[in-house]
Amino acid sequence: MAIVNSFGYVANPEAKVLILGSMPGKVSLAKQQYYGHAQNLFWPFMNEIFGIDLNLPYDQKLALLQSNGIALWDVVQECERHSSLDSDILEHSIKPNDFNEFFQRYPAIQHIFFNGAKAELSFRKYVLPANNNLEYLQLIKLPSTSPANASISRMKKLEEWRKVISFTQR
Repeated sequence: MAIVNSFGYVANPEAKVLILGSMPGKVSLAKQQYYGHAQNLFWPFMNEIFGIDLNLPYDQKLALLQSNGIALWDVVQECERHSSLDSDILEHSIKPNDFNEFFQRYPAIQHIFFNGAKAELSFRKYVLPANNNLEYLQLIKLPSTSPANASISRMKKLEEWRKVISFTQR
């Protein structure tokens, strides 16, 4: 089993929304980019919802995401996993990121959107019990943009993901 570590967060003081994944996949880790797998729908959805051009360099995409009031991070800071699948994360190895420090630094964030069920479950299991001052947050699970999540159509996923925009404009 390989020990993997997530990226640092991407946020600015004006962020209103935090999008949380579980842990970057192997391709994303190799590219050092959130949602770096070519088949992942995250960036195509950000293009359709916010007009973020898919051909822009990665750092410019992140800057545009931030200009729309969105922060990115993962629930898990470190874990053991032998593939890119969330189901292959060994539960006993999960170390969550430091959300107490994060929310002190970014108090304008009021809404968390989870990119998939594993991100939501991990947040509820490992983060909420250790941070009892987060009851003000609105927690919303979205379908995973991962190519492994083929049980829901692209159109249905996009329909759910469009909810994000209404929370960035408040």
